[in-house]
Amino acid sequence: MVLNFHHLMVVDICVLDQLTVLFVYGILKHQNHYIFSMDMKKVNNNDNNNKINHIGVIGGNGYTICSGSYDNTIRIWDIETTKQLNVFKGHEDSIKSAKYGSNELLNTILSGSHDKSVRLWDIRSGQQIQLFNGHLCTVTCVEYSSFVIKDSIGNSNVICSGSLDNTIRFWDIRSNKNELYMIKGDEKEEDGIICLKFIVLKKKKETKDIAHDLNLCYGSYKGPIRIWG
Repeated sequence: MVLNFHHLMVVDICVLDQLTVLFVYGILKHQNHYIFSMDMKKVNNNDNNNKINHIGVIGGNGYTICSGSYDNTIRIWDIETTKQLNVFKGHEDSIKSAKYGSNELLNTILSGSHDKSVRLWDIRSGQQIQLFNGHLCTVTCVEYSSFVIKDSIGNSNVICSGSLDNTIRFWDIRSNKNELYMIKGDEKEEDGIICLKFIVLKKKKETKDIAHDLNLCYGSYKGPIRIWG
């Protein structure tokens, strides 16, 4: 099956579980969002003035999405009315990644930008909570992790970010000091981190430690996909 609604590149695809629809965004001459039902019939679309790099689904309801754009903002949208609900300003360059939190961080958004920074936002107040500096180049991807500091049960305190500086950095959301840990990629083989995701692979041994079962998978500019665990 081929959907020919886009004239230039498609930059992100997201499944809205609760509504069983597929949301696709493509960079077009007129900047449209497209929403499809699972039988691939177009349900809705919406015009925007700026190109969007990333979309995300708010955990818990499935009726709202967030987008990161070339206009340096993150915006929250109601997908039924296509109305803008909120806008987050603070980044000094285009947004490359925007992710929603879950569990204790449900009301937060994590973002990475061409301005080399990682930022944490409060959805309810619309304000920036934390700013993380350290990357030497564009932050291309951000992710919440299930790792915790000092075994604070139930609190996911660690986030991570990938960058074109060829590093993945881990941060404590309670502090904007230097990163907790850094993974340095192979410059000859990778030349920049493009995407990352925490995944659970087949257990090597029985354990109740959630962090023990997690693996970090990341993709690089030159193509290699690596798994850390």
